[in-house]
Amino acid sequence: MSRRRKATRVAVGLLLLAAAGCRVEDPADAAVPTELAPDFRLEALDGSTVSLADLRGRVVVVDFWATWCAPCVFQIPVLNQFYESHREDGVMVLGISVDAGGREDVEPFAAEQEIRYPVLLGDESLSQRYGALGFPSLYVITPDGRIESSHVGVVTEESLEEALARVRRLPPAAAAPARAGEG
Repeated sequence: MSRRRKATRVAVGLLLLAAAGCRVEDPADAAVPTELAPDFRLEALDGSTVSLADLRGRVVVVDFWATWCAPCVFQIPVLNQFYESHREDGVMVLGISVDAGGREDVEPFAAEQEIRYPVLLGDESLSQRYGALGFPSLYVITPDGRIESSHVGVVTEESLEEALARVRRLPPAAAAPARAGEG
């Protein structure tokens, strides 16, 4: 087989892998999009601690990824752009690494890939609590802490914008948490 033909097959294979993500289970087992998102409290690369509960009242995009996941690399520029476009609106993007090597593996990778949104150090058990079927797995969480949508594989900016628009169309009671003393 010629070198050119081999290179073409490898390129096509990588594109298919990127489109599908690194799946590990059957998509029928995914989390129901209207359920309450599992809470977490994780260390960020900047040394802070981030809790999903502390972000109530904001739309949160959670992306489970790994340094060894080729499709995850393709998702980074999309999430960088979305984060830059919406962070002033109160939208939070969180990249949760599931790498077993922790900070030692994640920090240089995040710097090399120029990730501009907060990167948290998680593990596969948290991604499994979300129903992640592979990586990247992305969840859009409403201000009241419910999973609005989920996506396995590389997400497009258009689909993120559509999910954000759906969250913004929710009635106020469904889109914002009840505050103590409010009925």
